[in-house]
Amino acid sequence: MYKLFMARRYLTTKLIAVFAILGVTLCVGMVLVVMSVMGGFLDSIRGRSRGLLSDLIMDGRSLQGWPFYEEFGAYLDRELPDVVGAWTPVIRNYGLVREPGTSWTKLAQVIGIKLDEYRTINDFGRGLHYERYWPGSTHLGEQRQPLAAMDSSGRWRLPADLEAANKRWRESESDPRVIEAFDRLPYVLGGFGGPRVYGLAEREATHSGDPLFGVIPGCDLVNYRELDGTFTRQFPRGLEFAVTVMPLTIRGNVGSEPSVSMRLRYADDVRTGVYEVDRMSVYVDFDMLQHQLAMDPQELLGGGMTRARTVQLFIALESGVELNEGKKQVADAWQRFLTSIAWQISDDDAQNIRHVSVDTWEDLQRPFIQAVEKEKVLVTFLFGMISLVAIVLIGCIFYMIVQKKTRDIGILKAVGASGPGVATMFIMYAASVGVIGAVLGSAIGSTFVWYINDIQDLLISINPKLRVWDPAVYTFDRIPNVVKLPDVMWIGGVAVLASMLGSVIPATIAGRIWPAQAVRYE
Repeated sequence: MYKLFMARRYLTTKLIAVFAILGVTLCVGMVLVVMSVMGGFLDSIRGRSRGLLSDLIMDGRSLQGWPFYEEFGAYLDRELPDVVGAWTPVIRNYGLVREPGTSWTKLAQVIGIKLDEYRTINDFGRGLHYERYWPGSTHLGEQRQPLAAMDSSGRWRLPADLEAANKRWRESESDPRVIEAFDRLPYVLGGFGGPRVYGLAEREATHSGDPLFGVIPGCDLVNYRELDGTFTRQFPRGLEFAVTVMPLTIRGNVGSEPSVSMRLRYADDVRTGVYEVDRMSVYVDFDMLQHQLAMDPQELLGGGMTRARTVQLFIALESGVELNEGKKQVADAWQRFLTSIAWQISDDDAQNIRHVSVDTWEDLQRPFIQAVEKEKVLVTFLFGMISLVAIVLIGCIFYMIVQKKTRDIGILKAVGASGPGVATMFIMYAASVGVIGAVLGSAIGSTFVWYINDIQDLLISINPKLRVWDPAVYTFDRIPNVVKLPDVMWIGGVAVLASMLGSVIPATIAGRIWPAQAVRYE
């Protein structure tokens, strides 16, 4: 009992213990911040990688694409119905995006998708901006530009289809603050990126312009990012863009046809949260892009037709199917499928098919993920080594306490306290210091992580040069700010053990003090 009493008494009456607690607090908070940011960065890479891709990706390793993708998709539906849940083709190419009315031109990766299928395969649909507030209004088919008009009450009105879509969103949105914030934004005038206004003379909200296929650019490609992380939309919805691409032949050569410039309408923009993707990508209709790139069936000079080609095939597995097991079954199915159609494969088709591989999203991102994992271990180790100063600090402080408390130790031993008992008392004292420091450090570190983006925004508002997280460097546009309970628990546990370890030598010295020696000079 005296051990607990004396440990509590020293803890509450000696100011010097505050310095030990502060040392533990700072070390715990520092390591927790590093672990949370690096761990969150790694989790973001994993989550966003899966959200951008699919469970499995079949890739031909070239831009000219590979054939028989539709036949193989049907084969999967027939042969592996319990393994494969859905599939969709994807075309990737490169080109220029231009706004014809200005000199605005940018290089971009042009991605052809079947939007309805693509958004069920991954998380693409969650990042669509206009689709959130006008559900069902975003598509890549032919569309015209929406125009707004002011009614007799002075309220801006959108075309009937957008008004109905916005009404559905209002009825489904459970947070009135979100609706109120939306109503305060001048979205009709372009501040929110809404439909374009052609002056007050418009009597009726309607659609205007030629029907054109839609295009969905990344948010960082077409919008201006403010210092606080918000976006200012430069272009109204429905504005005409020109996307220029270069067709390739089945053998990968530049075709005899000149580059193709497609007139498209700005249907929406998407925010995946991955800066490199959002500043370089535009999404267009798969069938339209396939035709423009001459990847649809083409008539051969000697007669016959080429086969439709795709660059990738995204495959989603059924729930409960293990990723690598699904990969093995799809790869085996691909080989069986090729054997069954061997008589249909031309020499050109064979050249493109032989490089097709089946990979998981983890396979494609493994080099980057492993690099970040190693960086996380290295940074945590370095900060852990720095935190060893807490052990030394506690050792010094407890040595000073033992020297100052020699008389107390002698009295305790004189009335029957054992050497191990006295040593245990000081170790319990150190454990109390570790527990308090761990709790305070966890609270401070967690709070800092939760508000780390707000802190950065504050620093940027003071001086833009104080930005510490550049999305162009760190890929993601916001600092990861999730604190994991297991990290808090093991960091706190290590802090308590380190505090106890730092007190071992002073506690041992205290336990070896003889009573007569302790009170000789008192």
